[in-house]
Amino acid sequence: MSEGAYQRLWESSHVTLQELLDQEQPLLEPVPDRERQSFQYRLASLYLHYLGLLRGFNTVYDQMVQPQKRRLLRRLLDGVAGRVLELKDELVRTDLCENPCLDRVLQDLKLTPADLEVPIPKYFLLEQSTAVRERRLILAEILSRLEPESSQKSFIGMHRTEAILLVQKAERARQGRLRATFMREIRRDEEQDRRIREDGWHKFSQCQAAITIQKVWKGYLQRKRTQQDRRTEMEFIGMLPSPNQVEHLSIISQACLWEDVRRLRQVEKEEEFRAAMVKAHDSLAETEGPDMKEKMKEQIRQWFIECHDLTGRFPDYPDASSGGSYSIFADKTPEQVRMELEMQVQENKKKEQEKRKEKGKDEKKKKKKKGKEEKSKKGEVDAVLQVLPSKCIPMISAGHEEYLNTWKNRCESIHPSQNYDSETLREEKRKEVELEIRIQVDELMRQELRNLRLVVDKEEERPLRAPKKTPGKKSGKKKEKDLTPNRSVESLYEELVISGLLRKSESVALKDYVGDFLYLGSALSLAKKLPMPSLFDIRQNVALYAVLRLGSPDIHAMAPLIRSILLVGPSGMGKKMLVKAVCTETGANLFDLSPDNLLGKYPGRNGAQMMVHIVFKVARLLQPSVIWIGNAEKNFYKRIPKEDREMDPKRIKKDLTKALRLLTPGDRVMLIGTTSRPQLADIRGLCRVYERILFMPRPDYASRYVLWKRMIEARGVQPTQHLDISALAKVSDGYTPGHILQAIQSVLTERRFLQLSKRPLVASEFLGQLAKLDPVYREEEESLKKTIGGNMCGAQLGREQEITRKCIRGHPTWFP
Repeated sequence: MSEGAYQRLWESSHVTLQELLDQEQPLLEPVPDRERQSFQYRLASLYLHYLGLLRGFNTVYDQMVQPQKRRLLRRLLDGVAGRVLELKDELVRTDLCENPCLDRVLQDLKLTPADLEVPIPKYFLLEQSTAVRERRLILAEILSRLEPESSQKSFIGMHRTEAILLVQKAERARQGRLRATFMREIRRDEEQDRRIREDGWHKFSQCQAAITIQKVWKGYLQRKRTQQDRRTEMEFIGMLPSPNQVEHLSIISQACLWEDVRRLRQVEKEEEFRAAMVKAHDSLAETEGPDMKEKMKEQIRQWFIECHDLTGRFPDYPDASSGGSYSIFADKTPEQVRMELEMQVQENKKKEQEKRKEKGKDEKKKKKKKGKEEKSKKGEVDAVLQVLPSKCIPMISAGHEEYLNTWKNRCESIHPSQNYDSETLREEKRKEVELEIRIQVDELMRQELRNLRLVVDKEEERPLRAPKKTPGKKSGKKKEKDLTPNRSVESLYEELVISGLLRKSESVALKDYVGDFLYLGSALSLAKKLPMPSLFDIRQNVALYAVLRLGSPDIHAMAPLIRSILLVGPSGMGKKMLVKAVCTETGANLFDLSPDNLLGKYPGRNGAQMMVHIVFKVARLLQPSVIWIGNAEKNFYKRIPKEDREMDPKRIKKDLTKALRLLTPGDRVMLIGTTSRPQLADIRGLCRVYERILFMPRPDYASRYVLWKRMIEARGVQPTQHLDISALAKVSDGYTPGHILQAIQSVLTERRFLQLSKRPLVASEFLGQLAKLDPVYREEEESLKKTIGGNMCGAQLGREQEITRKCIRGHPTWFP
């Protein structure tokens, strides 16, 4: 795509954004609970539109070159991503389920499941690639120093005679196999000749033989033609890959190459823009700075005189924390300031008169309120649904307004200029220079105001009143005591690597966690059957709850705060893979606080406190960070088994809870727990620590089909018509992705891969390997559901009291 194409995509995205902003205001109005379904539908529709908008802004920001447009796009991209997370939180609160069914909304909006995929902004890794690379080099250096020299394997040499005997043995075996194959072919030919003589085929006449040969040949040609027509039809409807794979791959590689070239141009234009910013700042400070300074002084002096004439005393000068004189003269002329002063004097007189009248009215209102409250207690009050105010909408509206004022009405060609706009730059820098000069002027005018008071009013400066503190309430939040004040971050980082608490994460993309969409979610809900989340839903929730929040500090600060998530599911569902994918997509550090990994490290009560403190301190200083706890149920054992008593798995429970509470918006640190046996733990303790619990059931038919197909293709094998993937997906009901991968690895050995050209893959080859594995039985899955559900109210998982209380904690949806 050219620059003009991205410009048009940007313009169309703003048209969509305007429509979405118009739909935001009606959502803030309270809705009766009887209209819950329509309210959920509106929320889901808005959520899907914002997802599409996020996808468009992500593409434009990744490939737009003009530096000033990119800055605006970055703010819009972060704002839209934050709004997506807010709407996801609202959907969870109103539907009382972590996986609301959106298939009916997709169908009504004429969208596909691909439009539900959460786009991960590419700048998460591109803009911090240098920091991630340096961190990996430091980690690799520390790990290389830890490896002892004796651990390096030395190859033992073989004597020449032994090598010759080994080669001779292999050669004799090869010749024996060839001789056996040759003799088998000879016997087969002899047997065929014997059967021909016995059956009397040699009695055919020449005409009969010619007809027989023609019949066989024509049948072969027709079958070949039919097979080719069928393949052409399947390729046309997209059911088979195109034979021109080489051409397709070359087009893709060429497109990726141009994308990389545009990113290099982005860096060049950004450097030019930064140099121009410094130059414009210095130029404005020299040329327009003195005039700005004198104009501000005259304006403030005029304000002093007018206030003294109206009130008989000089005004209090605004503090620097409140903006100084900018809070008074921002976008106002001296005449407007004078009018405001006169209005304030008149309003103060009116307020004194109104206060006297309101005293008598307040007593009457209190009596009426008591009567209404008593009536409301006796009668029933309908519950109300309402969307919480958004933190992201003001940022999105400001960015959209800037686009309308600055960029929309510009007459740009088909190929717009990629250089910075000097006029816009000077306007922005003029405001910055004005703010800097205003700070200097405020200091001078405060001193001049003191002198005026001493000379004219003969009074000293009045001290500012401190704000009153309400008794019984502590201001501010408790700060964590630093147990390592004299330690550097580098030394703590190295200590964690040496102790094995900070590990190197494998590179795994989130898209590698394959699975299909749940197409019948709404139909199951109407039939009063709870739909289980698909692998697609799990990947989407991990992208929303973890990746988007950890990837950007601005998104993390605006989005609803989530400090921890728990992945619950049978072994082989890919829980560890998802943890690694979060680290890969965001460039996060991986801290391992699993009970098995803590055995013998930092012993004692003080040692556990110190360990948790160091981990969270390094995690906050080197953001983003993921703290992983495998077998998370061990931290909350009801009864500790004998085999686990030595490791004392519950020793970090209290310190972990305290450290999590100290995480605030902007601290890109997330605790991710994984467990396959939550029934061994105290569910209430799990719910207190983990704010989101994501259940991972066995994959359904659609996900199993995609798993078999993608995993076989990942091994370098293209499925043919001989391989019935649908039958494999049907037979493998109850098996996890780990089981399917294990079966594929067992069948597709190196030897079997070499035989594919002569003997294609068939479904029956995988059945023997699947039979050796134990599937996840339905009883085991039901046990996990009941454990997560806790004390269930109703008979449906996801509507139970524990998960409902966790999902809406601190964000009440229901209020009288």
